[in-house]
Amino acid sequence: MAKFTFPMPDIGEGITEAEIVAWHKKVGDRIEEDEEFVDMMTDKATVPLESPVTGKILEVAGEAGDMVAIGSPLIVVEVEGEVPDDVEQVDQDEAPAPKDPEVEKRIEVETPDASDQEDAAEKAPEPTPPPVTEPTQAPAPASAKVLASPAVRKRAQDLGIDLAQVKPHEDGRVRHADLDSFIAYSGGYSGSAPTRSDEQIKVIGLRKRIAENMAAAKRNIPHFTYVEECDVTALEETRAQLNANKGDKPKLTMLPLLITAICKTLPDFPMINARYDDEAKVVTRHGSVHLGMATMTDNGLMVPLIRDAQAKNLWQLATEIVRLAEAARDGSAKSEELSGSTLTVTSLGPLGGVATTPVINRPEVAIIGPNRIVERPMFVPDGKGGETIAKRKLMNISISCDHRVVDGYDAAAFVQEVKKRIEAPATILAG
Repeated sequence: MAKFTFPMPDIGEGITEAEIVAWHKKVGDRIEEDEEFVDMMTDKATVPLESPVTGKILEVAGEAGDMVAIGSPLIVVEVEGEVPDDVEQVDQDEAPAPKDPEVEKRIEVETPDASDQEDAAEKAPEPTPPPVTEPTQAPAPASAKVLASPAVRKRAQDLGIDLAQVKPHEDGRVRHADLDSFIAYSGGYSGSAPTRSDEQIKVIGLRKRIAENMAAAKRNIPHFTYVEECDVTALEETRAQLNANKGDKPKLTMLPLLITAICKTLPDFPMINARYDDEAKVVTRHGSVHLGMATMTDNGLMVPLIRDAQAKNLWQLATEIVRLAEAARDGSAKSEELSGSTLTVTSLGPLGGVATTPVINRPEVAIIGPNRIVERPMFVPDGKGGETIAKRKLMNISISCDHRVVDGYDAAAFVQEVKKRIEAPATILAG
């Protein structure tokens, strides 16, 4: 038997440490060669690591949320026979000390002489695996045994009613009418939501990185937000016409049209499409628009970017938006697709609200948030020199800016120019 110490590899340029996101194996498990055993997160992406050897895991370098320095021991594997010559491992005397002293205490890897390996393995206590919190499973409610349709169960759950207390129909099934009778005559409607037990969730991985980035942005950047209302009635009509004749092209949403309007306006407002280096006190005004798209995933908010958005047409933008959103959600986005944005757009679609105050994606200096479209009566020209009331589609556009770099007047002027293009769709489609 021999011990193989797998060091934390260099998984990105300029990376000095990485965070343990999730272990796929624990102490005592057998691991096969090329089998993934841990997910590590850097500033740019989550990277799964594979074992170069087959054997039994003896030690691991901490638990989810801990930081591991590049070159420090990550796992120790007991292998049969000798470690292959072509497999690198850590010489403990030369390995750099972990950044976290607690991690250093946990990782005490010794390489015994070949004659003492079996005795040492028998005498050494098995390391305690990282604690795993198993969710407590509540017993199945009595109502689960009652015959009822999914719609009736959902309604009862929303009302906080135990179906086991409701008198069923003659066939034994509880129907909506039975629920109505229970509510009306039995006082069964409590009006309260079901009680849930408390739970603690450790903030690690992407959620931890989001928290750090948002805190740094709000702490270091003096935000201000400007909101303007735009009439998108004509733009929505134009979008419908384009979609009606799109052929095999992707369906257009509002975003490609808005992005095009933004890109056509930015050359006159270079301070919007910029990044600010806090330490060097240098603003870089970018000629190309590398547009970040704030995307909600199961793991948290990610910002993939459309490179050279100013050079793409509506259909190309629509294709990129769909592709990047899917890549962000399924974890296939490349590191270069997740860094380097110069301006970010964040949209919640139908959930957009009346107005938003988005947080800047540091080190950018601005972020734009279109809000949901609503219909309201408005005074519009009647073509005869007067006005008439008509139903119009309206949308607010919010922009948050870094006041160290962007003045309020410039932000307002920029949004007003974007508004002009939105309300005159021909200016968006024109070359």
